Amino acid sequence: MEYVTLSNGIKMPILGYGVYQVSQEECERCVLDALDIGYRSIDTAQAYFNEEQVGSAIKRSGIAREDIFLTTKVWLEHFGEENAYASVVESMKKLQTDYLDLVLLHQPFGDAYGAWRALEKLYDEGRVRAIGISNFYVDRMVEFANFNRIKPMVNQMETHIFQQQKELKKWADKYGIALEAWAPFGEGRNGTFDDPLMKNLGEKYGKMPAQIMLRWNIQRGVVVIPKSTHAERMEENFSLFDFTLSDEDMSAISKLDKNESLFFSHRDPAMVEWFVNMVEERKKNHDASKEKKNW
Repeated sequence: MEYVTLSNGIKMPILGYGVYQVSQEECERCVLDALDIGYRSIDTAQAYFNEEQVGSAIKRSGIAREDIFLTTKVWLEHFGEENAYASVVESMKKLQTDYLDLVLLHQPFGDAYGAWRALEKLYDEGRVRAIGISNFYVDRMVEFANFNRIKPMVNQMETHIFQQQKELKKWADKYGIALEAWAPFGEGRNGTFDDPLMKNLGEKYGKMPAQIMLRWNIQRGVVVIPKSTHAERMEENFSLFDFTLSDEDMSAISKLDKNESLFFSHRDPAMVEWFVNMVEERKKNHDASKEKKNW
């Protein structure tokens, strides 16, 4: 395994296993498979609703807690200092751990500064070993790095061959912020797996296009957390350290960059409203559930 060293000296595996869109029914089995294959970094989030299953899998694996790098993320409805702090403590209970290796703010909206103060407090207390952000575009990332007591140590962003985040990585490097890729395959959108260059390089190195995409990011110093529910794919995604892409091939891949999201823009006002409505809907459902329980 290769590692990136975060700004506070903590070593983070450059390859992890992500459980976004892994159902509660499959999550425990998938995490156990990943750990059995050799993954030692697991990425979950409050918004994935599978923290309990991740915690159960880690417990069942028998692997020492200190040998696993565990990440979760605070969702929007828990932003604000008190709410964020309480939500992370609740996440620890679900994950059956008394500390977390990394906690991220999942989105750049709402009372992110209040939530960040909660992460700073948890970090000061030693309950969280590293803190960071997710989906903070380069301007918000630089703002956050300059207007907080502790700079983010990680920024998790959509990063793949068609959205390479070159400008963001340049500024992240300047501020000592590690770039972590979500959707390192772009979820296959716009034909990432069928791209002619990925296929050609796969044949050249005796690897699958997915492995080429992951290796490319790793050689840029970008952390990757691919997701699969199939053990054989997990094994493929883990087999990245027995080959190196040439400088020429790295340069060829860099030319694929379209510098635009395959999903959505956080700067689109309609998308911002979508997030607002989601939070409001969840609050209503939570209040209704609480009222029914009390009744």
